[in-house]
Amino acid sequence: MPNNAPPVLDDVDRRILTILQADASQTNAQLAAQVHVSPPTCLRRVKNMTDSGVIQRQVAIVAPDKVGASLSAIVEITLDVQAAERMAEFERLADTEAAVLQCYRVSPGPDFVLIVQVADMPAYHELAHRLFTAHANVRNVKAYFATHRSKFETRIAV
Repeated sequence: MPNNAPPVLDDVDRRILTILQADASQTNAQLAAQVHVSPPTCLRRVKNMTDSGVIQRQVAIVAPDKVGASLSAIVEITLDVQAAERMAEFERLADTEAAVLQCYRVSPGPDFVLIVQVADMPAYHELAHRLFTAHANVRNVKAYFATHRSKFETRIAV
């Protein structure tokens, strides 16, 4: 099997992943009971999936409005020069901004789509100046501001 081949997941692994994606705060014993395996087996499987990169990390999901980050924006970025090193340069710049939650290279259309979470419009304006206006290679920016979020999910169907 090549090194980059995805790991083989059986039904127990998939049940573990489904439960952890809904609530990763439970103990190993609680998780093991829900998937009907022994705690050592469950712990080994979670460790194997973590070591193989199936489980990238476990995080707490924070309500943006409860921490003063109530403005969500989806931003399309088109670069002037799309050479690989210029694309990587923009990605590195986006990575330094805490307000940029996600950064995708996309095709066709713009070069990047960013998901941004900031406190308000002045905070977005500051971010836009640092990330878009001051960056000589950004040709076009199109921002969409969320007026209502009807769904937000982090889980992947497994």
